Amino acid sequence: MMGPRQEAQASLFYEFSLEDHVPQDHLLRAIDRFVDLGSIRAHLANFYSHTGRPSVDPELLIRMLLVGYCFGIRSERRLCEEVHLNLAYRWFCRLDLSDRVPEHSTFSKNRHGRFRDSELLRHLFETTVARCIEEGLVSGQRMAIDASLIEADANKQNSTPKEERDVSTVDPANAPRAVREYLDTLNEAAFGAASEVEPKFTSHSDPASQWTAARKGPAFFSYSDNYLIDTDHGVIVDVEATR
Repeated sequence: MMGPRQEAQASLFYEFSLEDHVPQDHLLRAIDRFVDLGSIRAHLANFYSHTGRPSVDPELLIRMLLVGYCFGIRSERRLCEEVHLNLAYRWFCRLDLSDRVPEHSTFSKNRHGRFRDSELLRHLFETTVARCIEEGLVSGQRMAIDASLIEADANKQNSTPKEERDVSTVDPANAPRAVREYLDTLNEAAFGAASEVEPKFTSHSDPASQWTAARKGPAFFSYSDNYLIDTDHGVIVDVEATR
């Protein structure tokens, strides 16, 4: 006999536990056992006001970013949608069913503001490496360097050849953020003094990106992510994006 038609009916009271609905063998449970973000509030204390409306918890933002990195969610807008819908993600981010997920714009504001000014992500990476050393996962005896290319959101049609390049004509006051950051770091050792080679093309929208054909195909603007790897254990112990 055909069963009764299922119709959603709102209940007056619910008894629901996220803890009971996240499988014990879920990847996030394994990660959560080793995630210690207790120091980030003290690290960011000087970057938050003591008055006004309470801000978004920085630990929540970091936990959401970890979810994005672990599950390949590159879009912050989509990351917010996934955390809103996925029970395991909510559990890992310490969000109850009724808790609101931050707006996607919160990530960019903090990444280019508090997180960058305080070097929070560097602090988290270094504390993670220190934990790996304590646990015997990293020896620090033999290291190797590798890199991968990340395509930049820049178009060749909006670029200048090196023979026509003149930085003095750029007005920082009217330039976008990426251009201002590029101009601010031209004299730093990691950028202007690191190499005497002038780029073949300079992007107007993101001059820190580099024109390359390293993949043996059509050339494109890109960034280079450099990895320092502990060859004794195959563990990445340092990451730095070189633009």
